[in-house]
Amino acid sequence: MVSMQNQRRNMDPPSSVHPLEKLRNRAVFIETYGCRYNFGDTAKLVEILKKIGCTMVDLPDKADAVIINTCTVVGTTERKMLRRLAQLRDRDLYVTGCMTVVQREAIFGVSTPTIIMPELIHSQFQSVGTVEPSNTGIVQIARGCQGNCTYCITRLARGPLRSYREEEILGQVQAFIRAGAAEIQLTAQDVSAWGMDTGQRVSELLTLLGRQPGPHMIRVGMMNPATVKMQTGELVDAFASDHIYKFLHIPVQSGSDRILRMMGRGYSRAEFEEIADAFRDRYPGITIATDVIVGFPGESDEDFFATVDLVRKIRPGKVNVTRYSRRPYTQAANGNEVPETIKKDRSRILNAVAGEVYASINTPALGSIVPFTVTETLKEGSVMARTPEYTGLVLDEVLPVGAKGLARLKKDRRYFFTGERIDSL
Repeated sequence: MVSMQNQRRNMDPPSSVHPLEKLRNRAVFIETYGCRYNFGDTAKLVEILKKIGCTMVDLPDKADAVIINTCTVVGTTERKMLRRLAQLRDRDLYVTGCMTVVQREAIFGVSTPTIIMPELIHSQFQSVGTVEPSNTGIVQIARGCQGNCTYCITRLARGPLRSYREEEILGQVQAFIRAGAAEIQLTAQDVSAWGMDTGQRVSELLTLLGRQPGPHMIRVGMMNPATVKMQTGELVDAFASDHIYKFLHIPVQSGSDRILRMMGRGYSRAEFEEIADAFRDRYPGITIATDVIVGFPGESDEDFFATVDLVRKIRPGKVNVTRYSRRPYTQAANGNEVPETIKKDRSRILNAVAGEVYASINTPALGSIVPFTVTETLKEGSVMARTPEYTGLVLDEVLPVGAKGLARLKKDRRYFFTGERIDSL
């Protein structure tokens, strides 16, 4: 950690020229990688740049300056970022995102960009406050987390929990509603941690947002079971609004209590199951999405198959499987690596088991009639819609974003259905 802090101090660009001011009245291209939070940073950055006279363009070759919003959650992403930065090193290049905080040495090893700290984006946005009309609005509710996960570099990049003000969040949600957004995505490193630094509760925030009038739907972002378990009943109640998708993203990461302790996750397998059961008891059709890391240092076959067993038991509608990747400055980086061949085997096995679970959920649903809301146009004559449980539904007809109706599920495409509209609402 000391070396990372020194890196931050020693590699700060000169402060005489504001990095965003250097972009005034220029044509700018932005390329964004990573999570929804990063895309939320980009959306704010676009509004800031428009305020200072910039024109946003859709290709680097059309731009006077290029901005790369970086992600470094796993090693493959980091390598991809560095290759991209090297490709653009002869351009007037700007870099923001997580790599600017924890891996500047790597950035300057392949390019010489101007750094835009993510913190600066949020502070500058306070004086702008506008949102771009969009089918989907991303609303950041907090930065950082309270976790101590031993493998996570993102918590080092984003720092300790800082909840954004309730009135700021509400204002952005209302602005997106007025702008015609069909879907509003609430995002943070840990959505359920919101308010724990200010004496508030995220259930109160969700209840407030769920009461806002309009045709929109709200998708609640990723929540850590360690912070959910402190307020499960309140959160279950807060999901009752018809404006909130019955979609729960709670990463379990492992089904082994031994590995969970080594990961520093702050909950047990039994506590995770209690959360899932509480939401399912209230909302039987709820979609539960989870994340799993395979090949964590020290993971045995027994630990891995405990995870397989949990996936079969919980029956999530989506499982994001990631092979463990050693990240600098993290405690787990000192552990004994599981061979890459074993990681790949475990990833294949778990994805196959997840596929069996999806089929067991989707097959009985075929032929049923479900309500939907159109969230985006895929191509001419085809739209993506979402059910109240956030199940994807492709309809082959022209419908405006925000249109609601009833459809029959016709074909199972594993991660979504194709359907036929039978009525409009």
